[in-house]
Amino acid sequence: MTNVTTAAADPTEPGTPAPTRQARGEQTRQLILETALRLFRERGYAETTMRAIAKEAGVAVGNAYYYFDSKEHLIQGFYDRNQDEMRVASVRVLADEKEFAARLRGVMHVGIDVNGPYHSFAATFFKYAAEPSSPLSPFSSASSPARDASIAIFRDVLDGSTVKLDPELRKELPELLWLGWMGVILFWVYDKSPDQRRTRRLIDGAVPLIDRMVSLSRLRVLRPALRQILALIESVRRDD
Repeated sequence: MTNVTTAAADPTEPGTPAPTRQARGEQTRQLILETALRLFRERGYAETTMRAIAKEAGVAVGNAYYYFDSKEHLIQGFYDRNQDEMRVASVRVLADEKEFAARLRGVMHVGIDVNGPYHSFAATFFKYAAEPSSPLSPFSSASSPARDASIAIFRDVLDGSTVKLDPELRKELPELLWLGWMGVILFWVYDKSPDQRRTRRLIDGAVPLIDRMVSLSRLRVLRPALRQILALIESVRRDD
């Protein structure tokens, strides 16, 4: 008879059929993640331990650490999953729209929709994510997979659109849009209006301005200033 507890704790146990093993492992991983997010909302990030998460999820502590090395890795799992959900939800917007502004507005609203259920939780760990040395920071090396996935979404927004813009700006724009998105998320974290309507208004007001600036980038008279801006961005990006 197979030892169920051992199999759950070690999803790589020899002799277990691969599809069943992988499915069970993913189910356990998602259970731990969902339990952690709920406890973070209920108790706060700092007050929730890995042991408490494991107990609430009904798994061994060692099993919880098997899937997530620390609480920080749980938040990274949350980031990664949110990006997956945002990409899937963005597909319909990007399929139906070709205008850059409509695509950008739609994707940003989709992002707010995806994050909506976690609004009450977001503020509890944002003070940790805001710390520059924290692995929870969206700018940290630990967050690079989620960051790259988010930038890729904005690259899809741009590449599938009919917008005409300066070639050098086209290369840098997805990351610049992501930086703008981080500003929107920061506003959203502190937005206490019903259903975060103020954040929706911010998106609706900012997107036409971004669209206008992108379109103007092709004007010859603005190209020197654009080159200076891009050079400045590149200089601060380098780790001298």
